[in-house]
Amino acid sequence: MLSINIGMRFISVFSVFFLLLAVFISCSSDKDEIDISNASFVGRQSCDECHEKEYQSWKGSDHDMAMDSATEETVLGDFNNATFERDGFVSKMYKKDGKFYVYTKGQEGKPGDFQIAYTFGFRPLQQYLVPFENGRLQCLQITWDTEKKEWYHLSDSVHHGEVIKPDDWLYWTNNGQNWNAMCAECHSTNLRKNYNPETHVYNTTWSEIDVSCEACHGPASEHLKWAKFTDDKQKKYSNTGLVVKTSHITSEQLVDECAYCHARRSSFGDFIHPRKNLNDIIHPQLPVIPFYHVDGQILEEDYVYSSFTQSKMYMNHVKCTDCHDVHSLKVKYDGENKLCEQCHVKSNYDTYKHHFHKYPGEEGQPVVLNNGKRIIDVGEGSKCINCHMPGGYYMSRDFRRDHSMRIPRPDLSVELGTPNACNSQCHTDKTPKWAASFTEKWYGMKKRPQFAEVFSKAINGDTASITGLANLAIDKLNPPIVRAAATMYLGDFYTENSYQVIKKMLNDPNPMVRNEAVSSYPLISWEDFVSTISPFLTDSSRMVRMNAASIMSAAPIKLLNDTMKANLDQDVKEYIAALNYSADFAASRHNLGNLYSNLGDNKAAEENYLEALRIDNLFYPAKINLAMLYNKLGKNDKAENLLKQVIKDYPQLPDTYYSLGLLMAEKKDFKAAAIYLEKASELMPERARVYYNLAMTLQYLKQLNKAEIAYLKAYELEPENSNYLSALISFYLDSGNKVKTRKYLLKWISLHPDDKAAQGLYDNLR
Repeated sequence: MLSINIGMRFISVFSVFFLLLAVFISCSSDKDEIDISNASFVGRQSCDECHEKEYQSWKGSDHDMAMDSATEETVLGDFNNATFERDGFVSKMYKKDGKFYVYTKGQEGKPGDFQIAYTFGFRPLQQYLVPFENGRLQCLQITWDTEKKEWYHLSDSVHHGEVIKPDDWLYWTNNGQNWNAMCAECHSTNLRKNYNPETHVYNTTWSEIDVSCEACHGPASEHLKWAKFTDDKQKKYSNTGLVVKTSHITSEQLVDECAYCHARRSSFGDFIHPRKNLNDIIHPQLPVIPFYHVDGQILEEDYVYSSFTQSKMYMNHVKCTDCHDVHSLKVKYDGENKLCEQCHVKSNYDTYKHHFHKYPGEEGQPVVLNNGKRIIDVGEGSKCINCHMPGGYYMSRDFRRDHSMRIPRPDLSVELGTPNACNSQCHTDKTPKWAASFTEKWYGMKKRPQFAEVFSKAINGDTASITGLANLAIDKLNPPIVRAAATMYLGDFYTENSYQVIKKMLNDPNPMVRNEAVSSYPLISWEDFVSTISPFLTDSSRMVRMNAASIMSAAPIKLLNDTMKANLDQDVKEYIAALNYSADFAASRHNLGNLYSNLGDNKAAEENYLEALRIDNLFYPAKINLAMLYNKLGKNDKAENLLKQVIKDYPQLPDTYYSLGLLMAEKKDFKAAAIYLEKASELMPERARVYYNLAMTLQYLKQLNKAEIAYLKAYELEPENSNYLSALISFYLDSGNKVKTRKYLLKWISLHPDDKAAQGLYDNLR
């Protein structure tokens, strides 16, 4: 027994020992395991030891030079007491105690000395950032051209010589030139905006001042841990312990990785890794006017994504890195057709029979433009990019190419006024008709359909565009971003065809298409709307969920069941968080105002509309919706004042005249109402409802001849609208015109054959 007890104690002690050892080994093992959820930023100095080739390629790139502290090495502009005159004021750039300064007009237009804290970009221009109170960094509009070695003012090019006043949103000390809001998220690594909407204070931070390794690959602390493992242990982990997967992914996934910065967009929050879905963090701008030409060519600063995703290349799985070196960002073959010949057979495309232009070195005369100031050398027309990737100058000096990679269409230039490579790149002294004659001679009269032909009709309110829009939206051979735009335009029409197509697009696999279908779905009845749109409160895409929430917030609460209410509450919180992230923009404050107005919180709605106008006093949507809010609250004098301000600042906005006309009618000032409604009808000749309201106002004023014309116009525009036909019948009946009353009663009876009262009235009039 004694020996057994000793043995048992011996076993028990060793059991405890081995148990403790196992715990120790387990803890030690956990500590050495890869956990990318806890990854942190380590900086590029941790990367170059193993990735020297990639590091050296990145060094000096646009990403490397995206932003830097202002030093003798980084500042490229002339700060040796250089001067720059504009609008009669002389600014001075100078150095003092090793720091860089500018003497220029500042806040409220008052001159002062401002220290340059950072450089911003470097090729072909370099901007400079000046710190202000509340953590703001502002972009100086006096800019250095690094190629021409001269100072110039951005407003002379971007705003075409306008005088930007100190209270204008675009003035350099205001929000339009604010680095924290407009630029920061794509020029530094691990950027956190940290804007407080209540105090208007920024506490913006970054890990590295420029776009470094971890901006694309994500925080690398776990990757460093992985690098120290043995080969066998390394094989246990996918993607080498990096947060972002950049290899063995689809072309669409890689394009989306670049799109977070290389897209014109609305952002929902900081770009925190990992980012599984593009539309969970941004809403890309569709390629529609006024940001793009009607055919999708770049117009404003559109960056690349919405251009490239229109292209045939994108639809055939071409990705950014097929043309650009991933680290230096340079094109793989510069100035030669080899870049395109990676895919396109040289013998088919790099021939005179394809492009009909001479090659470099052949005999011929260059194209001489602007009295010899611009010369297009012989051979430029044989280069693929000059015909298929025309470009333009942005910020006056920065030439950027259109990445939609399209066939030149001077015939569309003749028809729609869109640019084409022939006239915009080289033959600027010729007309589009001249260029079109050559393309017809070379390639024949037959042309491929282009969505611009449909979109332009839709923009003009032409119902003949509905079939074309429907075909564009449904056909999955079209790029998703074009299908989304077609769905958006369909929302401007209400016919059975457009309704059915929009309903079908709600089930599209692409979130951009679904999002536009949600926005375009017609409000036939709240019951139908709630049952159809409420499922999108749980959509897989954050963009779609928030859009559904913003629209559903206006729905009568009694129509929502408990599940719908819970989903809506959750999405509203998500939507508010996204809008608060960008609450330093007037548009976000305006959208918050709309949301709170829908939710019945009139005080919060008013506060946000007013805040939008504090940010940008010319932001007219906030003035219009604030006027609507004041009208709802019975403050019609305030509403009238706001709408008149909008008309003064933007005299070509037709809806403002319409709203003001309705408001004046409500205030019983029918003469003024008629004036504004008549102006609205002139600016919106396709809007039947405007003519209908104008007609009723004119009838009240006993201007019967003009009222009849307006009633007829409303009816002609929408002959199946029972309201307009009924109003026309009542008008003729009140006027005692039996002949015309019978004429339109017959039309009513044909539409409503079971209406016995109408039939009885018709018989009595006979």
